[in-house]
Amino acid sequence: MKTLLSWSSGKDSAWALFVLRKTMPDYDVVGLFCTVNAEYDRVAMHATRRALLEAQAKAAGLPLHVILIPNPCSHEQYAEVMADFVAGAQADGVECMAFGDLFLEDVRRYREEKLAGTGIEAVFPLWGSDTRELATQMLEAGVETYVCCANPKQVPAEIAGKRWDAGLIARLPDTADMCGENGEFHTVVADGPFFAYPLKVEVSEVVERGGYVFADVLLK
Repeated sequence: MKTLLSWSSGKDSAWALFVLRKTMPDYDVVGLFCTVNAEYDRVAMHATRRALLEAQAKAAGLPLHVILIPNPCSHEQYAEVMADFVAGAQADGVECMAFGDLFLEDVRRYREEKLAGTGIEAVFPLWGSDTRELATQMLEAGVETYVCCANPKQVPAEIAGKRWDAGLIARLPDTADMCGENGEFHTVVADGPFFAYPLKVEVSEVVERGGYVFADVLLK
């Protein structure tokens, strides 16, 4: 089935691509789609630069569909922009849209409701995964990913810009999910079994903005 994958630039969507390709052959991933802040030209919430986003898609060997959203963006505006994208995808013969969500029921329900009646199935290849086991699988597979956004109310601000690895996970408070599924942090991937080759990146400026700490991860 012709499938588009929601791509955040982070590890969970990247791992979802790997799982789809390796264990779910009925779903033919033909492209990635990502919402980008039109004012800053960065991935919404992750703040990943568009140049890095495009490099990721190239390394994954897939076309990238960029969905521009205004800044600020209301729920109504977001829903309208996404509805237009879904309609276009349906007209192009897309049968499924896949998401890297793990266990947030409200997020899954929202996605399913927005796709209801469109003829496009919502697919969640990582759904219900134990995040401890998932983190181990990713690290053992050589996933290289960096924290690009941290919520200092949930995790230490200092993890922004650091590589997500066993050492970083050990520093997280017991209340935090090690994969950041509750919004504790977001990541940007540079390498893993979902890419044909690694991306060379470097961490630049780290800033606090809007109650979050962002690390600017750049292509070398």
